[in-house]
Amino acid sequence: MKSDEDVRKDVESELRWDPDVDATDVVVTVREGVVALAGIVRSFSERWEAESAAKRVAGVRGVANHLETRLPAISQRSDPEIARDAVNALLHELPDFAEDIQVVVSDGLLTLEGEVGSRQNRQDAAQAVRRVRGVKGVLNTIKARSMVAPEDIHLKIAEALKRSALLNSANIAVEANGNEVVLKGTVRSWAERKEADEAAWRTPGVTKVDNRITVES
Repeated sequence: MKSDEDVRKDVESELRWDPDVDATDVVVTVREGVVALAGIVRSFSERWEAESAAKRVAGVRGVANHLETRLPAISQRSDPEIARDAVNALLHELPDFAEDIQVVVSDGLLTLEGEVGSRQNRQDAAQAVRRVRGVKGVLNTIKARSMVAPEDIHLKIAEALKRSALLNSANIAVEANGNEVVLKGTVRSWAERKEADEAAWRTPGVTKVDNRITVES
């Protein structure tokens, strides 16, 4: 098992290696495998990339992202400008369902609202607006419509977990309540936990995943 000090060093190395992150003003601390990121980044996308980089490191059991997005003067923009660019980004990248999504911006915080056909559509919408200049944060409240009978969901998720080459599903339990899913059990790494979460979300009909899987110490 990696020590907290080893995890800290590896996270710092990963942050320095990632070309989308300027780790100059980022401080990393680790306690019992849980990483805390503090300091300053210069865009929301950089804040998101820093968190993703930390999650990629073996031995990380959780991440607390306390990074502050402090935009440089050149990136400061009004809410209407941000909203217009976000709408245009959605129309350009997601023309099939962009009109089902509403954009609300307040003090640089961008909120996505509406209903789309799948969880992947929901993720794509957040991805489309993440790099809009001037955005300080993205709150994704878009809902995914269910198109699969609830009774089929449990079986489909269990089968998906068994098929995955990236995780051992033996210690994962799936509970389904209608279109909402609860995952329980233990895995060996944060990457495995994420893969289980993604496998559940990829299942048609799932509208919510409560991931209670823990990473073994």
